[in-house]
Amino acid sequence: MVSAEAARNVVGIIGNVISFGLFLSPVPTFYRICKNKDVEEFQPYPYAATVLNCLFWILYGLPIVKPDSTLVVTINSVGLVFELIYLSIFCVFDTQNKGRKKVFLVLFGEVIFMAAIVATTFLAFHTHARRTLFVGVFCDIFNIMMYASPLTIVKKVVTTKSVEFMPLSLSLANFLNGCVWTAYALIRFDIFMLVSNGIGAFFGFLQLVLYAFYYKSTPKRGSQDVKPSEIQLSASDAASRA
Repeated sequence: MVSAEAARNVVGIIGNVISFGLFLSPVPTFYRICKNKDVEEFQPYPYAATVLNCLFWILYGLPIVKPDSTLVVTINSVGLVFELIYLSIFCVFDTQNKGRKKVFLVLFGEVIFMAAIVATTFLAFHTHARRTLFVGVFCDIFNIMMYASPLTIVKKVVTTKSVEFMPLSLSLANFLNGCVWTAYALIRFDIFMLVSNGIGAFFGFLQLVLYAFYYKSTPKRGSQDVKPSEIQLSASDAASRA
């Protein structure tokens, strides 16, 4: 009979694989940037936001905060590296200097904010339970925001009756990612992972319903008609969900 711990590890590994795929999803965007040597209309903010989200979950998964959460740390560490690479590429090819300074300022602000959270966590709270509670609240806030971010395209989908700018792969990956990490949280009950990922699974389900409803009414057009600013959905911001 499979133990609860073994089942949890298996589910966590599956979650790592799905989240890894989400972190890789912006690769075509940055391949385009490198090929054109220009960031065009793409924006760096989703990736900068995901950096902070990853940092919070790494802190949450540390043994001195939340014991036995190694798989949470591993996938968010990988995600952090990917996001920093994406931002580095953006800064290199930001030929018009439209967002480079803002990227540095945002990252600097995130470092200061994170340092304050880390200091407060270890100086003001001296038990695992209190540290988990303090850090977990921040994790849930940012995680829910990340899960909800693809829903910003809903208005466009409804008004145009087209899912052209809401990729099925991203919506499905968001749903599966939320479901897997919700299951992970239930095996050994973790309220913070359960809340944010449960809500994330629900948001992903809503996107799939919307996709199914408007798929047939979506005009079949070539990719050349799509503007960069319209297709940019940072799946990476949904990926740091662990």
